[in-house]
Amino acid sequence: MERITLNSTFSGELHIGDITIPCYVLKDGRRVLSGRGMQSALDLGQTRGQKIDRLVNNLSIKPLINKDVALGILKPIEFRVGGGVKAFGYEATSLVEICDVLLQAKKDGILPERYISAANRAEILIRSFAKIGIVALIDEATGYQYNREKYELQKILKAYISEELLPWQKRFPDIFYKELFRLNGWDFTPNNIKKRPGVIGTWTNKLIYEQLPNGVLEELKSKTPTSASGNKTVRYHQLLTLDVGEPNLNTQIGQIVTLFQLSDNMEHMWNQFNKLKSRQQGQLELPFSFDENGHTKELKNTECNPKDKD
Repeated sequence: MERITLNSTFSGELHIGDITIPCYVLKDGRRVLSGRGMQSALDLGQTRGQKIDRLVNNLSIKPLINKDVALGILKPIEFRVGGGVKAFGYEATSLVEICDVLLQAKKDGILPERYISAANRAEILIRSFAKIGIVALIDEATGYQYNREKYELQKILKAYISEELLPWQKRFPDIFYKELFRLNGWDFTPNNIKKRPGVIGTWTNKLIYEQLPNGVLEELKSKTPTSASGNKTVRYHQLLTLDVGEPNLNTQIGQIVTLFQLSDNMEHMWNQFNKLKSRQQGQLELPFSFDENGHTKELKNTECNPKDKD
């Protein structure tokens, strides 16, 4: 096994029909597929990778494998994902090579019976790779590859953000603000509620709106009208679509309220929230510091006016 200290810089999942394979790009540019994912894709089981080794070393199959190719397949890679979790896989091209060998062995009538299911999966994978490949080639030839992300973002924004301004309705339940006040050590009184600190708007952006898909909050900011004094005249949620935007907003609010209720103070809540999110996108930057009681102490920058209400 090749043991390396490289971390993955990107990770995701390759979806081919009902087949899902975790995939990674290492810092040196190598594309790697999860060993367990490859085995599952070929219907070989979920063990760490031993069955792939057995497959390529099978006496019937091994003669069909090019020696240079075999070296790559038999040289699994150990690397690190995210915060240092060890992962195990193969260079992505190895899966294509294994599929080719399985199909050739089946065609030649020398494929062992126990690998028939794997060969059937290999045929599905090869056909899918061909379809994906022609799309990628067209994208490269036309230059569309450089615009895919922009077009995908436009699809997301269209799904989340309404063309028409919706009438104001209460979207944030009282419990959201009651818990936010409790965690910061503020008295939940009618006067304090009416004149709640602008820091609440920043917390709301950080915990709610920034958790919507990338680009949504920026689009909401750009589309929200303001008065001559610079105050927003409508709320972000009035710009969300009823079928996608608002349900996702409500789900996020519900998750955060639950986290609030499980926390002792704002610092404790943030640590719990950050622990959950760091598994997906690394440590999150926070524009606050906390006092000895774990309450919000300082606002370094804010994009929310104290008069804003949700």
